Amino acid sequence: MTAVKFKTAAAGLFALAVFAGFHSVAVGAMDWPSETAGLIRNFGANDTGKPVLGMVFSGDTEILAAERGEVIFSRGRDGRASRLPSPLGAWTAVDHGDGLISIYSRYDTESQPPARVERQDTIAASGISGWSSRNGFFFQVYDRRERRWINPAMIMTPQREILPPQILSVELRNAQGVPIQAWNVSQGRYTVVVNTNIPRAPRDTFFAPQRIICLVNGTEAGSLNFEAISARDGVLMVNRNGLVPAKQVYAASPAFEVADIFLNRGQVSLEIIVQDISGNSSGHIIRMIVN
Repeated sequence: MTAVKFKTAAAGLFALAVFAGFHSVAVGAMDWPSETAGLIRNFGANDTGKPVLGMVFSGDTEILAAERGEVIFSRGRDGRASRLPSPLGAWTAVDHGDGLISIYSRYDTESQPPARVERQDTIAASGISGWSSRNGFFFQVYDRRERRWINPAMIMTPQREILPPQILSVELRNAQGVPIQAWNVSQGRYTVVVNTNIPRAPRDTFFAPQRIICLVNGTEAGSLNFEAISARDGVLMVNRNGLVPAKQVYAASPAFEVADIFLNRGQVSLEIIVQDISGNSSGHIIRMIVN
């Protein structure tokens, strides 16, 4: 199957807004791209030191257009559109106007989507292609005006959330990157590393942590947000109190470097709060002595 390209037509479907000091996208503009698939990896998750730039779904399902738009690119799993294999495998890109594109990939089908799609039209069938090892598909939203990968959760129909995020561990690392096991530490600079987990749940009760906040003695010392991941000159940038390279956020283990802090002598209260897109939160407080 060869690649099929179509002319782009702007549709003016979405609006960008400013939220909490950085760009956000209006919520509720898109539908879920499947009625039955399970969400197994979420946007912003730590993939061995790199961010996941979309949502990974599993299951045998039809892949549905999240919103109406014009197909601007589609290629089959055989890859004859290019001499090089694509990590996306079979994939389709749909232009929704205002620079916003939805991308459906890593499926395994020879079906060809129409030139224009309406919301919930079938794009393809799930499967295995590209950098995938299980039946399903990969869903992404890209803002090509701002050169940002958008968290699909920010613009999809809100889902009911009943399971709050979990905090598995909180760790301090010194200037040499060595983990500090005890909570009786010396005065100085440390990096706060947080490992969070998403309880396994059906799709309609599942959302990833959206924000991780670090407070020292009740004052915010740093926060990590997963609303969008920007691309600047080939470098992925994550919002941690401003845009910073992803390598400064994503630890080699499945954890996040949330903040760099300076601890003064005395009693110190370190609090971590993890929030999800639905407003649920979990908190963990550690009290320590700084010498």
